[in-house]
Amino acid sequence: MTGTTGRSAAGGLDTLDTPCLILDEAKLLANLQGMRSHLDQLGVAFRPHLKTAKSIDVARRAMTSPRGPATVSTLKEAEYFAERGVHDLTYAVGIAPHKLDRVGAIRGRWGADLAVILDSVAQAEAVAAWSGANGDPLPVFIEIDADGHRSGVKPDDADLIRAIGGRLAPASLRGVLLHAGDSYGLSDPDSLAAAAEAERAAACRAADILRAAGLACPVVSVGSTPTARHARDLSGVTEVRAGVFMFGDLVQAGIGSCAVGDIAVSVLTTVIGHRPDRGWIVTDAGWMAMSRDRGTARQAVDQGYGLVCDLDGVPIPGLIVAEANQEHGVVALRAASGARLPDLPVGTKLRILPNHACATAAQYDRYHVLGKDGRFGEIWPRINGW
Repeated sequence: MTGTTGRSAAGGLDTLDTPCLILDEAKLLANLQGMRSHLDQLGVAFRPHLKTAKSIDVARRAMTSPRGPATVSTLKEAEYFAERGVHDLTYAVGIAPHKLDRVGAIRGRWGADLAVILDSVAQAEAVAAWSGANGDPLPVFIEIDADGHRSGVKPDDADLIRAIGGRLAPASLRGVLLHAGDSYGLSDPDSLAAAAEAERAAACRAADILRAAGLACPVVSVGSTPTARHARDLSGVTEVRAGVFMFGDLVQAGIGSCAVGDIAVSVLTTVIGHRPDRGWIVTDAGWMAMSRDRGTARQAVDQGYGLVCDLDGVPIPGLIVAEANQEHGVVALRAASGARLPDLPVGTKLRILPNHACATAAQYDRYHVLGKDGRFGEIWPRINGW
């Protein structure tokens, strides 16, 4: 069942069925303003990534205009946002040739300026052939691999960068695009700043290769939440893409990209039982509600499947979701916490801060929104799928 944008809901959080996804609008807006101010100081444009949000209500608060710009990670997102007037879009996942007709349909039906990315001659030739056959010069970014984290062309592989750029006509080369994914394994501010500088330098090297070959490179696009947060100089970069920063999560808190108090999303859950012999409090939010993401397990502080808070969103000392079954969450004290297990009767509602906002939000089709005034009010629909 999908909610309706702006639909009012009576009562407070304690009246909601559980599990459900809570979004604190004041924290969302503060996170957005913080990133915008930082990027304004660095003199670069902001193209928010909407892969976590998947909601037009969030998008309209994140973007600099109703038309965008914005970044998406699925063509379903592109269709959803284009239909709602967001027309300046980058699909930031390597293009598969069979998806080009769908890209063209989005461009044609809604007049969207939807760009694609690629990192091989084979993809470039497929895009060029499609553009020629359909009379639509698709805008293209060449993906550059800043740190060996996933896909992309090495920034010093001049021959391949030139070969891809040279095979694109009649498609249109828009620029280069990078994502410094290895930054997610860091936590020291200086190391994160160094990762941001390495991302910037790689982007500029690749752009210079294209320009020296007489190929256009008007846009130099970088983006990950950790490097965006910690960048000190973005000379040569024209735009930054980042997305999870607007919500925050425990992984980002462990990296140092946000504080626990900045996290804008949580899962509302209800206590449904106890196992005093095991030191367990059992809730109705298992891994289907929280996701199986254990991203904090490799960090200095392991948060289990989530950090347990009271109904006001204040962490309860020592309490985490220690284990998760499909529909059961096992709340327990962190090892050696020194805290006492609180008395939480059956029916008590709690809020759980997630490890990974993207993975947790993907379990839901709506946000229950705590308004800027601190009162529960609206339901914002969100989508899933590809």
